[in-house]
Amino acid sequence: QVQLVESGGGSVQAGGSLRLSCTASGRTFTNYAMGWFRQAQGKEREFVAAISWSGGSTDYASSVKGRFIISRDNAKNTVYLQMNSLKPEDTSVYYCAADQSAAWDVVVETARKYGMHYWGKGTLVTVSS
Repeated sequence: QVQLVESGGGSVQAGGSLRLSCTASGRTFTNYAMGWFRQAQGKEREFVAAISWSGGSTDYASSVKGRFIISRDNAKNTVYLQMNSLKPEDTSVYYCAADQSAAWDVVVETARKYGMHYWGKGTLVTVSS
């Protein structure tokens, strides 16, 4: 029932920044935890960041902690991923995802292990040196 559309991907030099956006359809956006995942060429999908439905809790992969910031604006039905100090190894297709809310620790653990229920189609981020 939830449709997600990412935008904001592109090419940037190492050390630069990009902000990804994900706009969700439907009236139940605020009832969903949201996340960002990425998949590089030849690699499996990995968890990047997640945010609770209220925006009060966040979680990050260790590889991006301190560089990326996830946020959401429920009035705009949009979740963001601000990516700073980008590295070539950040090059990936980035996917927005959503899942029905549960206890936050369960949401995070499930997302890290299995992903989420609803997915966008992805946006490509390329970081060059």
